[in-house]
Amino acid sequence: MTSLQNYINGSFVDAAGSETIDVVSPATGDVVTVSPVSTDVDVDAAFGAARTAFTTWKRTTPSQRQGMLLQIADAMEANADELVEAQHRNTGQPREAIRVEEVITGADHLRFFAGAARVLEGKSAGEYLEGHTSWIRREPIGVVAQVTPWNYPLMMAIWKIAPALAAGNTVVLKPSDTTPESTLVLARLTQGILPDGVLNVILGNASTGQLMTEHPVPGLVSITGSVRAGMAVAASAAKNLHRAHLELGGKAPAIVFADADIAATAEGVAGAGYFNAGQDCTAVTRVLVHESIHDEFVAELVKAAEATKTGDAEDPDAYYGPLNNASHFEKVSTVIESLPAHAKVVTGGHRVGDKGFYYAPTVITGVNQIDACVQEETFGPVLTVQTFSTEEQAIEMANDVPYALASSVWTSDHGTALRVSRDLDFGAVWINTHILLAAEMPHGGFKMSGYGKDLSSYGLEDYTRIKHVMSAL
Repeated sequence: MTSLQNYINGSFVDAAGSETIDVVSPATGDVVTVSPVSTDVDVDAAFGAARTAFTTWKRTTPSQRQGMLLQIADAMEANADELVEAQHRNTGQPREAIRVEEVITGADHLRFFAGAARVLEGKSAGEYLEGHTSWIRREPIGVVAQVTPWNYPLMMAIWKIAPALAAGNTVVLKPSDTTPESTLVLARLTQGILPDGVLNVILGNASTGQLMTEHPVPGLVSITGSVRAGMAVAASAAKNLHRAHLELGGKAPAIVFADADIAATAEGVAGAGYFNAGQDCTAVTRVLVHESIHDEFVAELVKAAEATKTGDAEDPDAYYGPLNNASHFEKVSTVIESLPAHAKVVTGGHRVGDKGFYYAPTVITGVNQIDACVQEETFGPVLTVQTFSTEEQAIEMANDVPYALASSVWTSDHGTALRVSRDLDFGAVWINTHILLAAEMPHGGFKMSGYGKDLSSYGLEDYTRIKHVMSAL
């Protein structure tokens, strides 16, 4: 089986080393391709190409960068089938979900950043000291190192690449070792659009990522991944005082008040909890429901869960596909197997089928705030349900986890929605909905969920540096 290649300086090239990784389809458990583990030789080559390209790329105008990003967006849509198939081989996700949520939406996000590149603003020039004029330059950082996860491989590549390139940086990006193929197709689509060396893709495992984050060239290191991976990246980047941009894990609560529409809320919570097999750091994982409606709500939630189907992408009724890999399947299974005696699995909690890594939509009741299934990220199609009696208690329980990425409030009372959204300690709060994102709005968390923003003008600004220039009159 032919090994995949790195994309360096505008060309696909073999990795220097001989170590490889089998890329496995989580839908079948079969090996679909082989990926190299890039070494320091490959990483040096990629950063060298990016550094050389930056000398001219940084001189391009926003309108020139906009034109290239728009061409890439058009190329994505024109080659949607190839992108979908490449990703499906690595993730087992339903093809239509990849097409809509990553190809079409990814192209839209590219177009947003193409336009955002032309509207960066700073303070106006002025005389802040007598006889001197000052102004602000907002400049690209330089070369940036980026690491993307396996849950949305193409979309996460766009979230990294688009703002970095729009701001005038060059990129060395490493996709997850389990899902490299759609990122490589994207890289190929940029050939003839981006100058050589502006975008480079390096394949490998955690050791390759460490080589990238510890490398002296990049001025910014950005990762979307687990808290453990983010902490490792931050520690590595600190050795050279690189800036870090971290979008990490989540443990999103959905707070359901007694005046909420119970059936509609249960359906919305299930949809936001089980989408992409719950492999989404913003997915609902904890349901906090008012004690007066607990039994009725759980009944509706179980109904919604049991109406949610997982299965092969060829099944038009499948809402989500498999968990991404064998190791993660074991992790999710262990969470259920290790539940305390007071917890009750009311539906799900088991494998689906006899091949692949499919897991049933799961609802767990009777859990306590200190339980591991409440405090620690599962990253699977698993919802826990707890009760609260007062608004204050609900907020305290929601905030009482290490993560602070996303949350939602479900109520028909406007005042309740405003108060609770104010007091929730999360980077995003949805009201009577959950998980939806817009290119114009920022995405990023607090606490152990990391720092920095993706999407929006705030995400673009994260890929810039600010310089003060003063001139004597």
